[in-house]
Amino acid sequence: MRTSCAIILAGLFTLSCLAPYEVLAEGRKKKLSGGEKPRIILAYAKQTSRVSINCFPGKLRTILTHIAWRTGRRPIVTSGHRPHKGRRGSYHRKCMAADIRIPGVSTKKIVAAARSAPGIGGIGTYCNGIVHVDIGPKRRWSHC
Repeated sequence: MRTSCAIILAGLFTLSCLAPYEVLAEGRKKKLSGGEKPRIILAYAKQTSRVSINCFPGKLRTILTHIAWRTGRRPIVTSGHRPHKGRRGSYHRKCMAADIRIPGVSTKKIVAAARSAPGIGGIGTYCNGIVHVDIGPKRRWSHC
């Protein structure tokens, strides 16, 4: 059931990118004129240009999209792929994890949205309001 929901959600997201509308950050749609090309606006944003998110697998992108949908706001990825940093087994090194925050949304609400995401693995919270999500095995932690 979860797999089919994930596939449907990913399909709807893909179809929405093909429509002749541009989805604005506020959730509104803008009709494009004949020669205008739509910009692809992700359901999540990078905190800085140095945050690497290009290698995120579809399953992780679906989780981030689900969190955006459930909270009504785009998550900001504060840390993505870190190929040379962290411990050996880190899912950040494998590009299978993201640390996120959503300004104006409580950590509790972000974690609740993450728990209901299809394909979610690890969910961790930190004192600074950052929430870790990954597609590894299911586990939970709080470092505060």
